[in-house]
Amino acid sequence: MSRLFSFYFRRVTLRQVALDVALVFAVIAMSISSQIDSLALAVPLLGTHAASLAAGLFVINSASGFYEPVYTRSIGQSCARAIFALLLALPLTYAILSFLPDQLGNRQVLMWAAMAGVAGVIVRRVYVAHWASVPQGRSRVLVFGSGSAAAVVGDTLKASDPNVQIVGYVPGPNESTPAVPERQLISTGGPLVEIARQHKVDEIIVALTERRSGSMPLRELLDCKLVGVKVHDLSTHFEKTLGQIRIDYLNAGWLVFGDGFNQGTFRTWVKRTFDIVCASILIVVSAPIMLLAAIAIKLESRGPLLYRQERVGLNGTTFNVAKFRSMRTDAEKDGTPRWASANDDRVTRVGRIIRRLRIDELPQLFNVLKGEMSLVGPRPERPFFVEQLTQQIPFFAVRHSVKPGITGWAQVRYPYGATVEDSQEKLQFDLYYVKHHSLLLDMLILLETVSVVLTGKGAR
Repeated sequence: MSRLFSFYFRRVTLRQVALDVALVFAVIAMSISSQIDSLALAVPLLGTHAASLAAGLFVINSASGFYEPVYTRSIGQSCARAIFALLLALPLTYAILSFLPDQLGNRQVLMWAAMAGVAGVIVRRVYVAHWASVPQGRSRVLVFGSGSAAAVVGDTLKASDPNVQIVGYVPGPNESTPAVPERQLISTGGPLVEIARQHKVDEIIVALTERRSGSMPLRELLDCKLVGVKVHDLSTHFEKTLGQIRIDYLNAGWLVFGDGFNQGTFRTWVKRTFDIVCASILIVVSAPIMLLAAIAIKLESRGPLLYRQERVGLNGTTFNVAKFRSMRTDAEKDGTPRWASANDDRVTRVGRIIRRLRIDELPQLFNVLKGEMSLVGPRPERPFFVEQLTQQIPFFAVRHSVKPGITGWAQVRYPYGATVEDSQEKLQFDLYYVKHHSLLLDMLILLETVSVVLTGKGAR
């Protein structure tokens, strides 16, 4: 993992993006040089054409999910995403290169050559994604601990990254009953630094279930760090590996004394400007879609076009969110708030379509313009549920320190939740967003939102 603007990136993702950009520049340079017989003259002519195409391809690949881990995705699904990417990338390539200067010779040859190159980059992305799932250059991790916390760390590492190899678990001084396989336990007969050297450890994760006095060998852990072994505590491990802040192993001190949670006047101003510009553009672009949705809703059933509902926003203040109505008008005729569930019988036929495609969320763009919401942020909840969840889930109120969003880190990382347990899982992603939110993270979330909408993941 690498950090950029306080956000954790997988190193392999950064390499993938850099290589794709380099390949786009190389394809255009070779195409131009084939027409003017000079690579030295071709490079200055790249200009904004190659940069624009590289940026466009990055957006398309990101929206298609090509930079996400593929461990749970089949080759068929990747091929379907590649077809979608090609349908967008090829016309974009043709359009951008049609503005090349006339002195380059046959522009049609250049454009077709570049389109073939871009197609090759996308097809290569499918191949490399599945080829790269074969473990290579595996990172060797030692878990210091053998209790329930260590078992959770082992499970998350195996599920999130097959290129990580757990070399074993070292029991803590106060841990007597292991919760991990005994065959993976490592004897504590020598100093921790010697164990790390012997097993060629790259990283140590401290996952002690019991942390009473004397259970944390700080000097030994420092010695490991001084010889180049990375040492992470439990909360930091989950933060960088899963993009969440686990509340079951969290203490307030880690939040208070750690980095992040930088709200700042400048950040607030940048986010607000970004919201106004993007929301205005999206309203114009989506106007025909909203018109068709409105007509379909009115034709199917009587009742109001929009559904207004009280939600909790920044600093606990309430506001009325606007959405296209996707349920019957008597959805809560008993007056008791209910979460939406899978195959909810209250949802209309048109409602199922607009909820799956997230079209019902589009009127919230006007909430963004009014300043009640942001494009990106935690999902706004109803006061009835907020009161319950605040009492049952630690740190739940922290999510109200930023504006709620139409989309968010939790929305793209976890499916729609309808239980307290689901809310706790989503809170862990919301805490990560509140801690690290930035313009870069917002843009990444928006790109992932496109992928979520296209696949219909998590819709109800």
